[in-house]
Amino acid sequence: MAEAFVSKAADFKDGERRIIIEGETEIGVFKHEGQFFAYSNYCLHQGGPACEGLTIAQTIEKIMPDKTSKGIHFSDTEMNFVCPWHGYEYDMKTGECTADRKLKLDKYEVVQRGEDIYVLT
Repeated sequence: MAEAFVSKAADFKDGERRIIIEGETEIGVFKHEGQFFAYSNYCLHQGGPACEGLTIAQTIEKIMPDKTSKGIHFSDTEMNFVCPWHGYEYDMKTGECTADRKLKLDKYEVVQRGEDIYVLT
């Protein structure tokens, strides 16, 4: 496996992302709560830049036992990123499309070697 340089660890703050190009492949690399996640930057819907839109807490609708809604809230633990073309949302930790969990972006392993961050391609 090849390694593609992403950034110096000290230059990659929590909540940030980098888009790298390795050959013909664009990869979005996120740092969220101290962990790194990397996915194909090719949206499964129509090929948009999946990793370049908003990052936003997952929205959750609380449903009561009588099937009424108690409202929509933001998750304290789950984060999504949104393709800017048509709003497809992807789970930050898994790369799954939140509307259809069978759809999943290609995921890449991220490693730290000394002070450098790499994606295994």
